[in-house]
Amino acid sequence: MATQRIDYTTLSLRDALDLAILIEEEAQERYEEFAAQMRLHHTPDAESFFRFMAGNEAKHGEQLALQRAALFRDEPRVVSRAMLWDVEAPEYDEVRAFMTPRQALEVALRAEQKAHAFFVEAQPHVQDPDVKELFDELRNEEVEHQRMVEAELAKLPPDSAADLVDVEDEPVAQ
Repeated sequence: MATQRIDYTTLSLRDALDLAILIEEEAQERYEEFAAQMRLHHTPDAESFFRFMAGNEAKHGEQLALQRAALFRDEPRVVSRAMLWDVEAPEYDEVRAFMTPRQALEVALRAEQKAHAFFVEAQPHVQDPDVKELFDELRNEEVEHQRMVEAELAKLPPDSAADLVDVEDEPVAQ
């Protein structure tokens, strides 16, 4: 599991919502980083998709924040970003200078699968029924996100046999 120091047996609903918000924020920031990289490398289709995913993560984070505010107002956070790493955020080493839309979608699909696995793995350790229900909802949303990405993948033609890594320039000092 990609987290540290989280005791799922004592996780409150407030803490679970905070954790979910942090997961969405981390994924949003990573997609924004990837979009910036694609812009730098003049790869507009991959950039556009990563921006789309960042927007989805932001929207989901905002929904969770509204839910948290309605239930717990401005009670302080107990969980922190230091307690998680790459729960839903795509892996840094998956992005390359030149990516096809298919490759960008495949990166996102693996991130959604990873987030689903996180909630599946945490579920047996959760004691609070409200947290169990929230984690069920979040797990099911990850399945929906996977279906959305898979549907977009199905619309794309296969990538060509040429690997764009073969034409990348080596990094140089600016």
